[in-house]
Order: sequence, then C-alpha cells, then structure tokens
Amino acid sequence: MAAAVNALVRYLVRHWLAILNALVALYAGVPWLAPVLMRAGRPAAARAIYAIYAPQCHQLAQRSFFLFGRQLMYSLPQLQATWPGSAGVLGLRAIVGNAEMGWKVAWSDRMVAMYGAILAFGLLFGLLRRWLPPAPLWLGLLLLVPMALDGGTHFLSDLGGLEQGFRATNSWLAQLTGHQLPASFYAGDALGSFNSWMRLVTGILFGLAVVWVAYPRLERLSEEWEPEVSE
Repeated sequence: MAAAVNALVRYLVRHWLAILNALVALYAGVPWLAPVLMRAGRPAAARAIYAIYAPQCHQLAQRSFFLFGRQLMYSLPQLQATWPGSAGVLGLRAIVGNAEMGWKVAWSDRMVAMYGAILAFGLLFGLLRRWLPPAPLWLGLLLLVPMALDGGTHFLSDLGGLEQGFRATNSWLAQLTGHQLPASFYAGDALGSFNSWMRLVTGILFGLAVVWVAYPRLERLSEEWEPEVSE
C-alpha cells in the first residue's frame, strides 16, 4: 500500500502541469457543451450544466456567447424582443436560447476569457517552464486591478438598471473621446463594444496573473518534492 501511494504521489508531482491543464480544460470546456446538448435535443443534460455553473456566473444572456444561431452575441433589445419577460436579471439569466437565435454558453464572456486564458497560458508555460521565473506578487495583483475596476463598475452600474446605468451608455467615455468612435462601441454589451472588450481583456489579464504567479512556484515545489517522494 505504501509503495502504491508513493508511486501515485510521485506521478502527481512529476505530471502536475499536465494534470492541472487537463482539469482546467475540462472545467472550461463543459459550459460549451450546454448549447451543443440543446442543439442535439438533450435539454435535461444541458440544463443540468446551466444549473451547475449558475452559482459561479451571472449567466446574463446579453453578456454571453450563443452557438448555432444568427449571431455570437445579442443586445438587450434583441433579447427582450424575443423574450418579452426578460427585462430583469433573473429573466436574462433564465434565457438559454432557441433554435433560431442559438443556444447560450453556460457562462459569460468574461468567464470564458478568464479560464480560456488560464488554459492557454498554462499550455504555453509547458514550453517555458525551464526558463520563466515567477512574477512577483505585486505584479500579479496589478494584473488583477483592471478586472476589479471593470467588474466593480459593472456591478454599481447594474444597480441603477441594466439599461440605465453609466456602463450601459458609457457616455463618460464618449465625451472623453469626443464621440470619435461608432455609437455601438460606447453603448451596450455587444461583441466589439467597449464593455465587451473590457470583459475579455481583463479576463485574459486575470488568467495571465494566475499562471505567471502560481505555475512557476508550483514547478519549483515539484522539483523540491520529487526527491523526497522518491525515497
């Protein structure tokens, strides 16, 4: 028994990165199965995925990707025209899609960016693990600041209404830039808008912070532990 446990621990220590990347890929990939299952006529399995991931994400339809439909994302007016009772947060969370507009991924674009980035940078770390030093903690925290600001202002804005808050119109940004960009860039959450870009970029920075701070340190620990578990 002791030999078997020692062999298992040795395997985990040696292959921690592959195991962690596989777990992240599984965790990040399952939400994409929800629209696939809806498309395949397996709504019960799809709704189970929506339910499992709901505590981890707001799942607001206007801030989520849709598969197998006309567009990758939809605006609030488009969603409310199709689902008239979806004005509030609960109504928008409940939307999973339909055959015409497609089916919603089980978490938001920000979560897709966060965990997609952790997976991508984790795979990249596999190529750089022998040379990449860990980022200092202050740099990791600095990379998290944009998400804190973006998520915090989104939360405060949503308290004033999903369509009325200052992040819904971003009139402050339009004035700051002299209205030089298209109106669609300033208002709403559509793909390509300021809000959409901020959620994607800050999610990627979050993933970079996690991998750069944690993975080189885990690599050092694995190198220190391997001789001990091999004894």
